Amino acid sequence: MILETERILLREMNQEDFPCLCAILQDEQTMYAYNGIFSHLETQEWLNKQLANYQRYGFGLWAVCLKDSSKMIGQCGLTWQDADGKNVLEIGYLFNRAYWHRGYAAEAARRCKRYAFEELKADKVYSIIRDINIPSINVAIRNGMYVCGRFIKKYRGVDMPHFIFCVKQDTLLN
Repeated sequence: MILETERILLREMNQEDFPCLCAILQDEQTMYAYNGIFSHLETQEWLNKQLANYQRYGFGLWAVCLKDSSKMIGQCGLTWQDADGKNVLEIGYLFNRAYWHRGYAAEAARRCKRYAFEELKADKVYSIIRDINIPSINVAIRNGMYVCGRFIKKYRGVDMPHFIFCVKQDTLLN
């Protein structure tokens, strides 16, 4: 276990999480902001990237599991991302659609923010969100973030407008 909240545990993902990742990354409604689902190969590459990030940085996107059942319901964590040419520490999250609108993403994102500030001593953290992804925008706002920039990200051959959300360490309230 890496992090804990009242309802969830965050831990490193492993190969046994592949079916749960497929349920998330291969669901068309979940992946609308990515402009399409991931293949099995792309899902494995996503998992491999997280495993490599754990080794390289000591963090990445972690499995979000329910405390009462240990069931993986999503992923949330910290990654290094490009935000309009600047390398930033991002809080990212992506959940199984069956667990949307229950507050899990906001709960996990708040805990990752605390970890970034308290353990990694980051002075700012970011969330980079496609402009049409209103639920993720709302999670960022609930995490105390504000829009600090906008840029176009080319993904899968499509220009996608994104917001850059940010929160500074001195605003840590929860």
